[in-house]
Amino acid sequence: MRFTINQRAVELDVEPEMPLLWALRDELGLTGTKYGCGVAYCGACTVLVDGQPTRSCVTPMAAVAGKTVTTIEDGNHSAKLQRVREEWVAHQVPQCGYCQPGQIMAAVGLLLEKADPSDAEIDAAITNVCRCGTYTRIRAAIHAAAKS
Repeated sequence: MRFTINQRAVELDVEPEMPLLWALRDELGLTGTKYGCGVAYCGACTVLVDGQPTRSCVTPMAAVAGKTVTTIEDGNHSAKLQRVREEWVAHQVPQCGYCQPGQIMAAVGLLLEKADPSDAEIDAAITNVCRCGTYTRIRAAIHAAAKS
């Protein structure tokens, strides 16, 4: 199965029904994407597939063949991802931090679609669960990243 991961072409010999999450973590060693619920509810596993936030725990590898996947490990290749990360730190969003890679990727996906989202648009797009309840800080960080 061929696809692009964090701007690098890869080919994996995996079953087509293998969830993308496990290919990322077990086959590629990209452990920033977290397992949360396994049913696409919590969003801890959110990555971007062709720029769209995608729950990797329920996305089969067959669905990403020939596509571009971006994870939290993308480094400085994505200016938007880097900016969101910086605002996450500046606004002290993380507490336990477990859900934050998925939250950040969902925020990047939103900002790629809407350059300056309203509170309502942020609330509608960021459906990830944060048990620490840092939603107000998440919203503030997204607004700040949008303005830069």
